[in-house]
Amino acid sequence: MKTKLLVLLSLILIVSSCSKNITYTPEFMEQTSGRYLYSQDEIIDVYYDDGELFLKWRGSEKIKPIALGENRFSVIEMNRILHFVENPETKQRYLSKVSETDESDISYDYKKVADTYKVPSIHLKEKAYEEALAGYLKIQKQDSTSIFINEHAFNKYGYKLLREKKNKEAIEIFKINVALYPESDNVYDSLGEAYLTNGDSLQAFDNYKKALQYNTGNRRAKRYIEAYNKKQ
Repeated sequence: MKTKLLVLLSLILIVSSCSKNITYTPEFMEQTSGRYLYSQDEIIDVYYDDGELFLKWRGSEKIKPIALGENRFSVIEMNRILHFVENPETKQRYLSKVSETDESDISYDYKKVADTYKVPSIHLKEKAYEEALAGYLKIQKQDSTSIFINEHAFNKYGYKLLREKKNKEAIEIFKINVALYPESDNVYDSLGEAYLTNGDSLQAFDNYKKALQYNTGNRRAKRYIEAYNKKQ
């Protein structure tokens, strides 16, 4: 751990020593500021504050890249050297990695998208659950093993909301999990618990029944259904 820390500190010092004072033209700032698609569910926001370049990424609101040239900068948080490029055929703009072996080798890594573009997690944060689900289903169709559609992660988030007494929000998260994993007894079990916590015993019964359908050994679902039937 200490060795890795020393290497990182050394890299920061070396890159910092190469830092240059760059004056960006209004045209350059207008062309390059905006949103770039980092992954299926992550965005890099590029913006300028008083003529200085900054990034927003993974919860950090003001990442300051180290300028290495007019269009070349290091982002320590990403452990990468980046630059802005334009595809000469499509005229599409990208924020791209500078090749470690051949700087003339141009790649097109992070596509620039409209300022209004939203990945599923942004929709989720804004409680636009239908839009979030549509986005996650699209990701699942492209890559069923994507880290952005992890059943356990959605379940964990739903229970966090339940603990915070945000029952209706938890129900929406569990419903997304059901849509993504319709043959998992666990997602129905969790949704049933959320409905029960919110006072909806009938919806709880329906989902616990679904859980039993996919796993006859689900004890919590079996106990609830037996207790529910006795009351009828």
